[in-house]
Amino acid sequence: MWRGILRLSCVLSAIVLTVKADEHNHVYEDKEEVVLWMNTVGPYHNRQETYGYFSLPFCRGDKTTISHYHETIGEALQGTELEFSGLDIDFKIDAAQTKYCEVELTEDSYRAFLYAVKNHYWYQMYIDDLPIWGIVGEIDETGQDYYIWTHKKLDIGFNNNQIVDVNLTSEVKVKLEKGIKIPFTYTVQWKKSNVPYKKRFDKYLDPNFFQHRIHWFSIFNSFMMVIFLVGLVSMILMRTLRKDYARYSKDDDLDDMERDLGDEYGWKQVHGDVFRPASYPILFSSLIGTGYHIVVVSMCVILFSIWGHLYTDRGSILSTAIFVYAATAPVNGYFGGGLYSRMGGKIWIKQMLVSAFLVPSAVCGTAFFINFIAIYYHASRAIPFGTMVAVSSICLFIILPLTLVGTILGRALSGQPNFPCRVNAVPRPIPEKKWFMEPGVIVMLGGVLPFGSIFIEMYFIFTSFWAYKIYYVFGFMLLVFIILAIVTICVTIVCTYFLLNAEDYRWQWTSFLAAASTAFYVYLYSFYYFFFKTKMYGLFQTTFYFGYMALFSLALGIMCGTLGYVGTSAFVRKIYSTVKID
Repeated sequence: MWRGILRLSCVLSAIVLTVKADEHNHVYEDKEEVVLWMNTVGPYHNRQETYGYFSLPFCRGDKTTISHYHETIGEALQGTELEFSGLDIDFKIDAAQTKYCEVELTEDSYRAFLYAVKNHYWYQMYIDDLPIWGIVGEIDETGQDYYIWTHKKLDIGFNNNQIVDVNLTSEVKVKLEKGIKIPFTYTVQWKKSNVPYKKRFDKYLDPNFFQHRIHWFSIFNSFMMVIFLVGLVSMILMRTLRKDYARYSKDDDLDDMERDLGDEYGWKQVHGDVFRPASYPILFSSLIGTGYHIVVVSMCVILFSIWGHLYTDRGSILSTAIFVYAATAPVNGYFGGGLYSRMGGKIWIKQMLVSAFLVPSAVCGTAFFINFIAIYYHASRAIPFGTMVAVSSICLFIILPLTLVGTILGRALSGQPNFPCRVNAVPRPIPEKKWFMEPGVIVMLGGVLPFGSIFIEMYFIFTSFWAYKIYYVFGFMLLVFIILAIVTICVTIVCTYFLLNAEDYRWQWTSFLAAASTAFYVYLYSFYYFFFKTKMYGLFQTTFYFGYMALFSLALGIMCGTLGYVGTSAFVRKIYSTVKID
């Protein structure tokens, strides 16, 4: 057993170390070359609308160009476009003000710089994997004259033989005028620092924002909601079910004539239909299998981020998510295939294909659509062809075979029906009920409380992704994830109880959709966030925002729907296995 645990630990360590691998070991000798990479440039308010740094008519230094490649698939998907600056920087060697190139403002270059300054373009650079941001230029107070910053002052902190701090100061602004020549210069100053290498990324974090009292209060508020909801559900259901059991036991003591004349009602009456297979079993079982898969991937990525500080490396979280999603594909097949088999499904290969490609097809379809717009804009977010081939290969040669393995195991190990009640041959007619007991109303109301438990956290997550914040409080995310699961399960159990008590046995889809409607409210909140919390504009950024928010909401909905169904399924099995049924 311990040998197996040790092997598992080695595998997990290899995963994280692979994600954290870089082009060098971050250790320098005196006078060794330090590379300044130029990454992207773009409008400040549109964080995802980025272009290659040299798409603007900037010039390079004289030093020999070094080619860069994407170390991870996540880096390629996030639009990282590192290009060598050509600046001569050596470890611990100060550089006085040095002119490294000159640009003559032709009609085209003047228009390009003018457009960049008008739209508040910022650029990003990297030194030793530490990001640096600078602004292209500024507009004077009158709004008539436009200036560009031409001097980069780099203050680099070192601790022993490692770089631990980088600061950029933009100086010397030059008015943009056609025909003039603009010299670009830089200086480098090295300073000894006491910052440990492991904490060099802390300066980029914003504890005043993420650990604000509102954040702590929202967690506490959600936690109290969980306690209240669990207590309320337990009290109501236990008292109500006790009365139901007493009434049903009393009915069992009556003879057939008295039972026929009695006023029978409630969830017991649908015992012959409650375990009837859900409509559209292929789609339903595929959604449940995918939901299990997303839950496992989410938990793994959160735990890896807490353990390995993945937020410090470019594209690491996305690369880890892709790797974990591919590696855990058997989870999808096992639970989806097992459920489909228990429902009596025969076309299991079709179900396996739908389950395997449900999320990848949605992600790839959205990404490729946005990619066409990115190509039209010549944006760095345009996904390279090689990356498309890599993602397609992962789906075809890793996810599909592993899903097949999981499906076979699921059908063999958990594919036999084991319902506590037999299913009637003829479906029972569903009686009329009040409007608020209709499945559609229950579905729409089911997501309100789960959304209320997470919407504050949604603000922090949205801000970290769509604005210039780095999300690092994954402990908060783990707590919110657990709270969301508990609230979702409690709410769907209550909804299902009322549905069954109204003698409506269509609980499978209702429990799934009632929990999944949380994603509908999250997507509505994304509209509020876009229009009132950001200043995004333009076709590319708007499409990018709403396209990927739709994907996020879809994944969240499938995950919440699965949690709601699983909790409700256990509840339904429990109540029908403990009541005497003829």
